[in-house]
Amino acid sequence: MSDVRELAVPELSLVVLIGASGSGKSTFARKHFRSTQVLSSDVCRGLVADDENDQSATPAAFAVLHAIAAARLAAGRLTVVDATNVKREDRASLVQLARDHDVLPVAIVLDVAEGVCLARNAARPDRDLARTVVSRQRAELRRGLRGLSREGFRKVHLLSSPEEVDAAVLTYEKAYSDLRTETGPFDVVGDVHGCRAELEELLGRLGYELVRDPQGRPVDAVPPAGRRAVFLGDLVDRGPDSPGVLRLVMGMVRAGHALCVPGNHENKLVKALRGRDVQITHGLETTLAQLEAETPEFRREVEDFCYGLVSHYVLDGGALVVAHAGLTEELHGRASGRVRSFALYGDTTGETDEFGLPVRYPWAQDYRGRAMVLYGHTPVPEPEWVNNTMCLDTGCVFGGRLTALRYPERELVDVPAHRTWYEPARPFLSEDDATPERPDEVLDVADVLGKRIVVTRLSGRVTVRAENAAAAIEVMSRFALAPQQLAYLPPTMSPVATSARADLLEHPAEAFAYYRGEGVDQVVCQEKHMGSRAVALVRRQDAAGDPDRPVGERGALYTRTGRSFLGEELTREFLARVARAVEGAGLFAELGSDWVLLDGELLPWSVKAGDLVRGQYAAVGAAARAALPVAEAVLTQAAGRGLDVGELLTRQRARRVDIEGFTTAYRRFCWPTDGLTGTAFAPFQLLAAAGATFSDRPHGEHLALADRLAEADPELVRRTQHRAVDVTDPVSEQAATDWWTELTAGGGEGMVVKPAANLTRGRRGLVQPGLKVRGREYLRLVYGPEYTEPANLSRLRERNLGRKRGLALREYALGLEGLERLARGEPMWRVHECVFAVLALESEPVDPRL
Repeated sequence: MSDVRELAVPELSLVVLIGASGSGKSTFARKHFRSTQVLSSDVCRGLVADDENDQSATPAAFAVLHAIAAARLAAGRLTVVDATNVKREDRASLVQLARDHDVLPVAIVLDVAEGVCLARNAARPDRDLARTVVSRQRAELRRGLRGLSREGFRKVHLLSSPEEVDAAVLTYEKAYSDLRTETGPFDVVGDVHGCRAELEELLGRLGYELVRDPQGRPVDAVPPAGRRAVFLGDLVDRGPDSPGVLRLVMGMVRAGHALCVPGNHENKLVKALRGRDVQITHGLETTLAQLEAETPEFRREVEDFCYGLVSHYVLDGGALVVAHAGLTEELHGRASGRVRSFALYGDTTGETDEFGLPVRYPWAQDYRGRAMVLYGHTPVPEPEWVNNTMCLDTGCVFGGRLTALRYPERELVDVPAHRTWYEPARPFLSEDDATPERPDEVLDVADVLGKRIVVTRLSGRVTVRAENAAAAIEVMSRFALAPQQLAYLPPTMSPVATSARADLLEHPAEAFAYYRGEGVDQVVCQEKHMGSRAVALVRRQDAAGDPDRPVGERGALYTRTGRSFLGEELTREFLARVARAVEGAGLFAELGSDWVLLDGELLPWSVKAGDLVRGQYAAVGAAARAALPVAEAVLTQAAGRGLDVGELLTRQRARRVDIEGFTTAYRRFCWPTDGLTGTAFAPFQLLAAAGATFSDRPHGEHLALADRLAEADPELVRRTQHRAVDVTDPVSEQAATDWWTELTAGGGEGMVVKPAANLTRGRRGLVQPGLKVRGREYLRLVYGPEYTEPANLSRLRERNLGRKRGLALREYALGLEGLERLARGEPMWRVHECVFAVLALESEPVDPRL
């Protein structure tokens, strides 16, 4: 009898049985697994075709098998796939399935002799397989044996004979992260970053007794009876004594007095110690210099310790999860590269902030898991509970505090930093988080001087640089309306991701893909009017008082940067017309307000940009139209004399076509106006009214309100064409794309794609409120007449949208924050703080063509 062969299988894994027909896979599965754990391809064929041997049903059968396997893995249940799986492509789909659910794929190969397989198949009356089929299966299996680990299988068990198969015994392994049997109590410590003295002080406050070596260095800390420390990573970098922190923590872990998970700084340190190509920045240079003073043996201990740290731990029966950057519920206890990456770095939105740092996805705001999650990574001024999660990194190395949480008591213990050891790239603490008291109507230039931090509901703390604030003060003081008249400034809008289509820079498909990727299924496409973004504060006529009162007290009409569009008389006439339309539509009464704030477009573009059109666009067009025909005529004559100028002549003719397209494009945005005759206002969103904001209302409702205004004054108020789109339906997408093509072919600028629900959080946090998709011809005005040349398009495809998108989201959050403060009746200076911040961010160094 063969010796017992133990096959170790992770408790949560996808087990893939591999073997030719007749190798004994189904018998093996019945012996070692529960029937509910095994998914058989034969059974699935029977489910879809009433015949387990109907090979024509194989695609449908495997679709069923994959669906059931996905459901089981999502629920955290071990799953076994009983099929031949001898083809690499079949195994690849199963490995990907395991990766998608962050579990380990395990291969159990039954490589028994061909004669055994044939004899077993012959003994089965329900199976009639040709010898060549089994031969082919075994040949495919043998070809792939050596590459199973490279295919992604984390464990491969090979059984080469019926005797080995019979002698096999399965054992189950717990995941490295599974410490559910450890129940605590625990003392969970936030990011230390080399602050050894503060760590010693904190452990003393927690009741730990330090143990020192003969040189007086702390090498362990004995906890109070029954307790255990848990370190959340980022032990190293930036601070004064990373080796001292490592020596102490490593000793505590070795003695069983502590647990530790890795931080991103430990991960980078390991790479540096192993000679990998990493950037020696963000404090790593300090740690490496400090370690140079240590022995080679200690450096090897550090490398081994940091390399062996487990991404996260599940503790106390699953009630507590610790990870450096946190962890969403579906990743608890799982094992994959994605899990480790999230635990080390968190998730990002894909945008960057004003400091060039990645914008972190605020996963805790959406967390609804049963387990308490304690984490660090991103420093906070004060730890606070967010949906049963807490960040314990309170920025000790940046001059904050070193913080621990007693579990399960939920008691916070902290010590102050002895000094600021490292200046952060992103401001960590504002000088004054308190709200000063003052009369509601008073504005003070000190509110906006220097570097400012504005706290928003949607995006947390938004920083305004001192140099940007100075630029905004210049605009506000010289060009904008009085600050008291500006309750809101629209955010910048990001363009859609660059299209891969050969002749286009932008296309709706990329907008649909973005929202689909965020889990937003329903969007609305709005035509992009050929005008200028305009905000209109419209007051009820009887509420505005004396018609001779200043325009500002009757309302306002202004640009994205707060400048008045029209002269005083024309503005008064415009606001009166719109107020009558609002009254006629019944909106004042419906909203219970004597004012409304509308977001829209003022048409034509030449109303605002007449000088720009004449001085930049018309001048370029006129100069080109004057010069190019002459050049073309000279080259034509030269060609007639036999000179080799064909290529140059072709180029000049192409330039003439481009400039004609450029001229046609800007002329579509200009038409003559006389007072309000020829002028139009296209509102598309109701921003606010007395005591209310409307970002929670679907865009369909906003557009319906705008249509009512157009009905009340069709000469002044223009409708906004739109289409509702289901981005999971290709037919719906194509219809919207056809509409965009029609709009842009007819000279339209393009469209804006927005989440139908309006303010929306997606899979990675706050989603873009809108993506503009501009037409091929309109983009000549943005990138120049000849941008469509292949070389120019190729260069433009390299444009980077990350900073623009980050800016768009920050300005969006600031704008809504200001409106919400206005609705709550907060002082005007609190509202203006947000308005001014939007204007300041407009001077961020971002490509203005985006």
